[in-house]
Amino acid sequence: MAHDGQDTTNMTASAVLPDLLTLTKAALPAVQSVFDSARVSVRAMVSKDDKISGALVEANQTAAHGLSWLATYHQSLQQMQRWAESLNADGNLGEMEQLLHQIAFGEYLHQIAGGIPMNQGEVVRLQDLGLGWDALSGFQCSEVQTLMAQANSQAARTRLVQLMEEQSGATMFGTSGLDEELEMIRDQFRRYALEKVEPNAHEWHLKDELIPIEIIEELAEMGVFGLTIPEEFGGFGLSKASMCVVSEELSRGYIGVGSLGTRSEIAAELIIAGGTDEQKAQWLPKIASAEILPTAVFTEPNTGSDLGSLRTRAVKDENGDYKITGNKTWITHASRTHVMTLLARTNPDTTDHRGLSMFLAEKTPGTDDNPFPTPGMTGGEIEVLGYRGMKEYELGFDGFHVKGENLLGGEEGKGFKQLMETFESARIQTAARAIGVAQSALDIAMQYAQERKQFGKSLINFPRVSGKLAMMAVEIMIARQLTYFSAWEKDNGHRCDLEAGMAKLLGARVAWAAADNGLQIHGGNGFALEYKISRVLCDARILNIFEGAAEIQAQVIARRLLS
Repeated sequence: MAHDGQDTTNMTASAVLPDLLTLTKAALPAVQSVFDSARVSVRAMVSKDDKISGALVEANQTAAHGLSWLATYHQSLQQMQRWAESLNADGNLGEMEQLLHQIAFGEYLHQIAGGIPMNQGEVVRLQDLGLGWDALSGFQCSEVQTLMAQANSQAARTRLVQLMEEQSGATMFGTSGLDEELEMIRDQFRRYALEKVEPNAHEWHLKDELIPIEIIEELAEMGVFGLTIPEEFGGFGLSKASMCVVSEELSRGYIGVGSLGTRSEIAAELIIAGGTDEQKAQWLPKIASAEILPTAVFTEPNTGSDLGSLRTRAVKDENGDYKITGNKTWITHASRTHVMTLLARTNPDTTDHRGLSMFLAEKTPGTDDNPFPTPGMTGGEIEVLGYRGMKEYELGFDGFHVKGENLLGGEEGKGFKQLMETFESARIQTAARAIGVAQSALDIAMQYAQERKQFGKSLINFPRVSGKLAMMAVEIMIARQLTYFSAWEKDNGHRCDLEAGMAKLLGARVAWAAADNGLQIHGGNGFALEYKISRVLCDARILNIFEGAAEIQAQVIARRLLS
């Protein structure tokens, strides 16, 4: 397929490197060596008397967080290799997949050697990790040198975008590597998003409207709210991988819709992991059917990510019930929901995570005129840039009544531990939502680049425009494979807080980069509210903050790596 106004000489010749999988496989030990050296070096920086010192980790944040990013790149390249080898074994490693794979290695090897961007203004380099150039001795092998010199060439990026153009309208660019059942689920929710979500999302955003209740009802019929809840409790009992696919495709339509199931997922995880048999029987079927909609009520105005210092109090009365008093903020979908998973302090003598308890706090859904009708509870909306479809609220509680039977697990002091048990799934789902937002940015930007003419030809024919599109596609696939791997680990009963954290860390950065580059391709039009990319940019920005800000996420990963 020739582009208008472009020299097509050698355009159809493959830019794929010979023996690609051999080259990339040989590069992995070199990356492993750098990571191993970095871990030893950073551990020495943050250790005192052979123990990890929290104060030293904080004093050496750039090194500690940089180690997290290096580990994320290491794991990402491993998963890209696994993906490519699996496709190759099945005869599905086409030219597009090979280009995605080789560009990923070419770019990330260069970043490991020269500097990994933690965000737009912070780049971690080997010297920050206490390493010299000798740490890159493994990078001197011919395979790594070939990949760094040739894999991410302009010819490769141009060819990749040409193939992407030929597949315009496809579910995604490049084969995901998932099984047939998951791809069927993807197709189902992609069709729904195209028909019911994408045509309306921008209007919902501009008018700052709640997602219509009809959408929630339709998603309930499709099983979104009970996707991973066991069948014995009215759910579908599907995998976390299926949750990733659904979250990704719905978020590709609009992150607000893709996030509708998040609070149900969190509530269900809390109840499955920490609830009594009675609580499971009572709540899970209603959550699965969307008879009740839950919201998560954890964050407080002055605590942010420091959940252990929460002040909201729960005092037990003579009847065994509780009265909740305190303030919460950044509570998503608070008005329209029926129950809150609410974290409060039941032991006033504690000042850390000990003494926190989780409640299933029932409330009456509000209306536009009276958003919080339940006695003892008030709230006000927080106006936000993006992620608007469920709205954000500040909440106040003054003697708010919670039944004693709604103490999760029936035991005080377990709330923080119960919440920690949900973080793996929550971060996997957030990574999937980020991939959906990034894919949306790519969809919108590519269509605009094809249609917009400048200087006598389409924007997509200019190398720096096509290069942006190529790198969007590459990094989306990297983040996707890392996210699928973390879901696979979860589905197979493996501890995966590290992998889930990495997936969320990378996915959020990829989403913001894709949205930012997508807007840049639009030029001045991207800054106009009428263009969808302006919404996607606003929506993408929150991903680096919720479910653990990027800095907190990197800190958590670092503590695991160094322990």
